[in-house]
Amino acid sequence: MAKKANQKKDKPIEVSLWESANKLRGSVEPSEYKHVVLGLIFLKFVSDKFEEHRAKLIAEGKGKYIEIPEFYNMSNVFFLKEISRWSYIQEKAKQDDLALIIDTALHTIEKDNKSLKGALPDNYFSRLGLESSKLASLIDEINEINTLKDKEQDVVGRVYEYFLSKFALAEGKGKGEFYTPKSIVNLIAEMIQPYKGIIYDPACGSGGMFVQSVRFIESHNGNKKEVSIYGQEYTNTTYKLAKMNLAIRGISANLGAKAANTFSDDQHKDLKADYIMANPPFNQKDWRGENELLDDPRWEGYDVPPKSNANYGWILNMASKLSDNGVAGFILANGALSGGGDEYKIRRKLIENDLVEAIVIIPRNTFYTTDISVTLWILNKNKKERVVEINGNVRYYRNREKEVLFMDLRRWGQEFEKMYVELSGDEIAKVAENYHNWQQKEYGTVYNNIPEFCYSAHFDEIAANDFSLVPSKYIEFIDQDSGIDFDAEMKRIQKDFRELLKEERASQEELVNAFKILGYEL
Repeated sequence: MAKKANQKKDKPIEVSLWESANKLRGSVEPSEYKHVVLGLIFLKFVSDKFEEHRAKLIAEGKGKYIEIPEFYNMSNVFFLKEISRWSYIQEKAKQDDLALIIDTALHTIEKDNKSLKGALPDNYFSRLGLESSKLASLIDEINEINTLKDKEQDVVGRVYEYFLSKFALAEGKGKGEFYTPKSIVNLIAEMIQPYKGIIYDPACGSGGMFVQSVRFIESHNGNKKEVSIYGQEYTNTTYKLAKMNLAIRGISANLGAKAANTFSDDQHKDLKADYIMANPPFNQKDWRGENELLDDPRWEGYDVPPKSNANYGWILNMASKLSDNGVAGFILANGALSGGGDEYKIRRKLIENDLVEAIVIIPRNTFYTTDISVTLWILNKNKKERVVEINGNVRYYRNREKEVLFMDLRRWGQEFEKMYVELSGDEIAKVAENYHNWQQKEYGTVYNNIPEFCYSAHFDEIAANDFSLVPSKYIEFIDQDSGIDFDAEMKRIQKDFRELLKEERASQEELVNAFKILGYEL
């Protein structure tokens, strides 16, 4: 028995929690139980912080102030009434009305702390109808997290990140849009370097771009107080998740007064951002009505983005919100590189206005929700000269105006989970270094076009290619077949065919059953 207990103790807390969360299968949908688990982790974290500060007040001889909210808020700690404290929830964990007790705790915390307005689940646990015994078991597991043990390691943040990625993996294609893989967020941060100023994400999901931006600043000895964060999210449950995700890390952010559609209900109309980081939904259909948003100021100087696909709506939304020295890094489906019609006209104008700075093809299977290769776009409002101060050192970026840097990473990345690919830290550093060397070409750095990796194309070359931004039209490929691992490729194709055949068999069975119901045999 002791051996089993030790095995559990040695197991990473993320893994133990995931195993515990999986016990909820069959009771609620996977897309739902992420909110159950992450809501409870948030509750445990804020309670631990409260108890720590409460003990400090008592130790300092300020015991008479321990029930006064201001003495917590002034130290960036949320004040909790007794019914919202983890100890109270644990005490009541065996009661049949446990879900109501948790909902009451969350509601009370939000009501008593203005900065959490709209952040926490509202009567969520009661509505789920989850068995009290399963909920109590999960509470016991979460109680094992010592959220204050190692502030440097950010235990709760680590658990959140782990769960968000695991939920995205579990939910599969078509779901989990709220999560952008960490390696992609790191790549964007290392390239656009969001050190100080306003950071904006128009489709912020669970707030991953913001978390990584702050982590980037801290890892380079910067000051997170020198950035202001603005974002917007359409889905209400994900909007709340983002607020919780940022709150546990002490990150202040303006995500708008509510969850809302960025196009039809822009929460930051007059915003001018120094940095934009985004992974908006790919290829959204019917994102605006036939006669809606035709005169939107975000399209000023450009054609109206087609309603059949929102990709260029997202691009122009971000371009319109860049400050005079602003830079944006965002992910889009590859189709946006060469579309015709109104997309062609907008893309041409973006290139003529010298806004497009870099185009980077990301490896396939990087995202959990799609296996297609996608593109990282970098837009720069001031390609002529940009000044960045890093730890007191000033860097001057002066580009070749009217040029675009193309990079192809399709054969890069390391496999994980047997079906996904992620860029390594060394690979991200290599891409960022290449990009910054290209930017600083007039300041003694070395940049060279490298076959099958990168190429700096002048405006005239891009115009000659009818304003296509497909990297393979510019990057030299010596031998398209060289370096391909045919065994690995055949295994990948074999797996894809297995899935297709499985789906086809399922469709055939559904068709046969439909005819049987109607009284016919096939």
